[in-house]
Amino acid sequence: MLAGVSQSAFKKNTLKTYQSILSKLTAQFGERDLSSLTPEEVLSFLTHINQQTKQLTKRTRYAQLTSFFNFITQNLDPNFRSPCDTPMLKKLYRPSGPIRWTILEKEVVDEIIFRTIKPRNRLILELMARGGMRIGEVLKLIPSDIEDRKLTLRAPKSGKEREIVFIPQKIADRLKEYITRKGIGPDRRIFPISYTAGREIVNKAGKVVGIHLRPHDLRRHAATYASRSGVPIEIVSKVILRHANLSTTQRYLGTVSDVEAMRWIDNLYG
Repeated sequence: MLAGVSQSAFKKNTLKTYQSILSKLTAQFGERDLSSLTPEEVLSFLTHINQQTKQLTKRTRYAQLTSFFNFITQNLDPNFRSPCDTPMLKKLYRPSGPIRWTILEKEVVDEIIFRTIKPRNRLILELMARGGMRIGEVLKLIPSDIEDRKLTLRAPKSGKEREIVFIPQKIADRLKEYITRKGIGPDRRIFPISYTAGREIVNKAGKVVGIHLRPHDLRRHAATYASRSGVPIEIVSKVILRHANLSTTQRYLGTVSDVEAMRWIDNLYG
C-alpha cells in the first residue's frame, strides 16, 4: 500500500520534496498496510533516521511524515488514523518556540527594487514584493496566465486547480511590455530560468544594499506591509498570501519592534 500511495497520490513536486523520508519509510515497512502502523513504530522509525541530526531536522521530518499521513486521511481514506497524531509524538517534536522573522522595511525593499537595473530581475523581485508571490510561482508564469492585473496560478502549492494573484497596474503594464519586447509566446515561460538562478538573483539584489535576502523575505514583506497599512488580515491571508487559514498568515507577520510601535502610536495620537 505504501509504495502505491507514494507513487500515485502525490504530485511531482511534492514527491521530489518528500522523496527522502518516503523512500526510508518504504524501505522500513515495505508493503504493509499503513493503517497497521503504530505510534511506537513511527517513533522507532524517526529515532533511527534522525540519528546525529539537528533538532530542526527532526521536527521537519516529523512534520513531513504527518503531512503524508494527513494527505491519506483527507484525500484517500477518511477513516485512516494517522499514527503521528498522538500526544506523545506531538510533544516530542513540537517546536521549541515561535519562529521570529526579520521583517524588511518598505524603504529597504524599495531601494532593492530601484537599484535592480535589469528589467527581468526587477520584475521578478516586484512580483514577490508587491504581489506576494513565491519564487516558484513567478518562474512558472506564462503570458496566457495574465489578464490585466490578474495572474492565474495553475496547479499551485495549495493543491487547488488554480489561484489568482492581483498585482499593481504599473507592474502589470511593465510585465506586458516585457513580454511584447521579448516576443514571448502565450505558452512559453516569461522567466525561463531555474529556481537556483532565481534565488541567486534575489541574493545578489540584497547584497547591493548590504543584507542577506531570500525570496520568501519579499513575499513576507508584501503581507506585513499590507497588514501594517491597515489592510484587514482576512484580505492579507486570502488574497495576498492565499493561505488556507489565518493562523498561518499570523506567523508570517512577525513581531513589532519598539521603534515601529512608537511610530504607530504617534500616527494615531499625534
